[in-house]
Amino acid sequence: MNEPLSPQPELAPLLSPRLAYMVIAAVGLLATLVLAISLSTPWLGEKLARAGHTSSRESLDIFIGQDHLRLPANVIRFDSQRATGVAERVDLYLTWPTLEGYSDATRHVFNDVDQPERLIFIQISQSTMSRDMSGRLEPIYRHILEESAQLGPAGLTKYDAKPSSSYAGEAFFAAARPGRPPFALRCLLPGSPATSTSADCQRDFHAGKDLSILYRFSAKLLPEWQAIDASLESFIRDRLVP
Repeated sequence: MNEPLSPQPELAPLLSPRLAYMVIAAVGLLATLVLAISLSTPWLGEKLARAGHTSSRESLDIFIGQDHLRLPANVIRFDSQRATGVAERVDLYLTWPTLEGYSDATRHVFNDVDQPERLIFIQISQSTMSRDMSGRLEPIYRHILEESAQLGPAGLTKYDAKPSSSYAGEAFFAAARPGRPPFALRCLLPGSPATSTSADCQRDFHAGKDLSILYRFSAKLLPEWQAIDASLESFIRDRLVP
């Protein structure tokens, strides 16, 4: 008895109905993804270019301890802090010397790591110490500083920290201010201007009812210390809500 012939390969369908359906579905999904990417490219490109920054000038009311600050969104460094409400702290960044936030016009300043002297970083929090840096100069820092002093820029006096202290490698700068506590600043000075960062030097002062304002800047700006301190005091004062 002759057995039935098996189907000839050239007569069998190249794609089964199920496989054909899967191919069509995959092509449709790919087309949808391509369309979605093309539509979102301008938005995505803008999002990547901003890298977490915002140019929004919306006023935000931030409450830290007993103090009320009203700040534009574009001076607040982190997206998670750009909200009205109670906060433990808020971090700001400002162009120097104009003290502006992020915008299309200032974008290049915020994205250029080779010019750290163009930005100043500020951290605002509730005070945890009764004295700011000026108040800590004599009772605390003086004990860890070398007795010999050196002339610093723009009327500053430089003191190196003792090698045996926990501040070894740092330099402190001070200057007398008529009618006010002496100016005080601490720095980790770079080996050369090329290695300067926006956090070489730092200082803190009290503001409002119970705020501590800590700011950092490049050592390249040391000659401008008076203008920086006065400008930041005014900036914070103008944004405190009575």
